[in-house]
Amino acid sequence: MLGAPGATAAFAHTPARAASAASGVAARAKAMALGPQYSAVHVYVQPGRLEAFARSWVGTFGGSYVKPFTTQLTPTPSSALATQVFSPVALLSVFDFTTPVPYPFGQERTGWGVTDTAAATRQAQAAGAGSLVATFADPIGHDSVIQFPGGIDTQLWHETTLSPGPFPALTTVPDNRVYVPRDTLPAFLKSYLAFTKGRVVLDDPHADGAQIGAPGTTYHRIAITSAYGDTVVMSTKDGYFNHPFGDEVSGIDVPDLTATLAKARAHGATVLWGPYTGRGGHSAVVRFPGGFVTEIHDGALR
Repeated sequence: MLGAPGATAAFAHTPARAASAASGVAARAKAMALGPQYSAVHVYVQPGRLEAFARSWVGTFGGSYVKPFTTQLTPTPSSALATQVFSPVALLSVFDFTTPVPYPFGQERTGWGVTDTAAATRQAQAAGAGSLVATFADPIGHDSVIQFPGGIDTQLWHETTLSPGPFPALTTVPDNRVYVPRDTLPAFLKSYLAFTKGRVVLDDPHADGAQIGAPGTTYHRIAITSAYGDTVVMSTKDGYFNHPFGDEVSGIDVPDLTATLAKARAHGATVLWGPYTGRGGHSAVVRFPGGFVTEIHDGALR
């Protein structure tokens, strides 16, 4: 997450939402998520491209963004130009670091709003995740970074400075797209489900490889829903993925992919792959100004 004095319209604190039904491997404690609209996609842009990215994203999906500001986002010295993008399809925290990015920042894919950062970090550790960065104070609250088995990094954040109103609800919930090695897939699922209290809504060990640019093959595709948002997990037996798959961290759900791609192109984005036509929908992979890559889909295709 991000924060700066004078940017109060960008931040809010609300009570935690009820978690989705816990899985059989989940601990009894409830998920500490504030809700999917508080699960921010983290975007690290190329130098000088922050506003170009924000304008392109808003032009494609609608919404607005906060006036960029300079802040320190990490517990060790650093500086970044930052903004927050509010769109109907995703909340995004966008960073343009003007100093080297301290490890392990830049490798986390999302920032999940929680009711208590320290308690949520302990809950993650109890679920088998590692604590990469212990809880630290930022300009508006507290953060930490955790890592699930398979090398999947996530930031946890809690805001202590109240804002006038909550983050706007999403029209559609984005997917957190996760690529997990086959040998660590069971450990990842056990840990991820235990922490998020999520439930598996799709488990296809023979999904069509054409969905990830490998026609004539199959792969393991798992879809999860929880109070932190939706997740799509992808795993192949050999770990092979064709470009640009694996570069995207999010999957955006839209009513009409063709119309969305036309808007994206008109606002400076590039279609890297697709569109793929599958049972129930279409999918494409798009790169926005600043280098951020996302999957976009419509229909029932996740």
